[in-house]
Amino acid sequence: MKFGGTSMAGTERIRRVANIVRKQAAGGNQVAVVVSAMAGETDRLINFCREANALYDAAEYDVVVASGEQVTAGLLALTLQSIGCPARSWLGWQLPLKTIESHASARVESIDGEGLIAAMERGEIAVIPGFQGVSDLNRITTMGRGGSDTSAVAVAAAVHADRCDIYTDVDGVYTTDPRIVAKARKLRAVTYEEMLELASVGAKVLQTRSVGLAMKENVRVQVLSSFVDDDAASADDYPGTMIVSEEEMNALVEKGEMERQHVTGIAHDKNEAKIILTRVPDRPGSVAHIFDPLAKASINVDMIIQNVGRDKGETDVTFTVPQSDLARAQALLEDRREEIGFNRIITDSKIAKISVVGVGMKSHAGVAATMFRSLADRGINIQAITTSEIKVSVMIDEDETELAVRVLHTAYGLDAPDEAA
Repeated sequence: MKFGGTSMAGTERIRRVANIVRKQAAGGNQVAVVVSAMAGETDRLINFCREANALYDAAEYDVVVASGEQVTAGLLALTLQSIGCPARSWLGWQLPLKTIESHASARVESIDGEGLIAAMERGEIAVIPGFQGVSDLNRITTMGRGGSDTSAVAVAAAVHADRCDIYTDVDGVYTTDPRIVAKARKLRAVTYEEMLELASVGAKVLQTRSVGLAMKENVRVQVLSSFVDDDAASADDYPGTMIVSEEEMNALVEKGEMERQHVTGIAHDKNEAKIILTRVPDRPGSVAHIFDPLAKASINVDMIIQNVGRDKGETDVTFTVPQSDLARAQALLEDRREEIGFNRIITDSKIAKISVVGVGMKSHAGVAATMFRSLADRGINIQAITTSEIKVSVMIDEDETELAVRVLHTAYGLDAPDEAA
């Protein structure tokens, strides 16, 4: 069981979490719990680091920011003990949860689950701070934003859990953002591949790395809400959304428990920016000169378009980067203007990426055509396109984001019936 920052925000909410955990244990389950820091606490700790030293040492930064989860782990263990549940906290170094030596963005290498399993078999509830581990040099490491999801999946794999329940402030994965489309439907199940694509293109329910790890380790993950009444259905009855293998999904479809649709969901992301380099020399190696320095600076490039060459052996190259990296990317490219040979840099941060995702695309033609036609009918201009086996993404003006999401949600038949809305 994993609980996020909003679920752990204060003693009253921690008491609610403790009761949810107690119910699971009372049902005969052996339980491990991974917790995030209280909502806003990590930001507060990061600001302390910046105030102490603007050029802070990443190793000491990890020592500071990892303390948020340590506090909530201890508080939840104390609260569980107060309601009669045997519980203890396990810090990252006590498990140990080993990570690579990469402070603030560490990746899990291994977890020794023997101690945890032994404690759980004794009937003890293990409470583990998410987001943190220990390096080979015996230093505390942290895993970056959303790292507690990855911690939870890693722990679930280490103890061979039947399921990893991620409790959040939403009650599952929807066909799109319910704040934009009132008729969005909660999905009973999605595949790992679909969730990976949805997470990577703007759906904020789960961290992308946690989904990738779940797929690699074949950990069944359920997303559900911690903000439920005491008489709500048990998590064992699947009130949320299950993230499962394609094989398990096919089995659910065959049993008639799931309906297979060509498109599973619509995601949007307003956090991208467009860069156009004009009159780039149209010759071998030119594109490498553009993207090599961006890669070395760890700036992720998403959509890429190279226009048809001009008469003078020149072309325009368009691509997108995260908005937060726009200024850095622009400065890097300006520094290499002569090497690359472009004429001008044109940028636009008022764009959005809209994506349709579904494993049904593998065997069904016409998904992209439906997207293009539906947007064209509403006068929405497509500036760039990228595709994968189960995803089609387009770049549009940011102002048209909500309209595009609603149009596509209806076009693919994802709207809930009026009576279920």
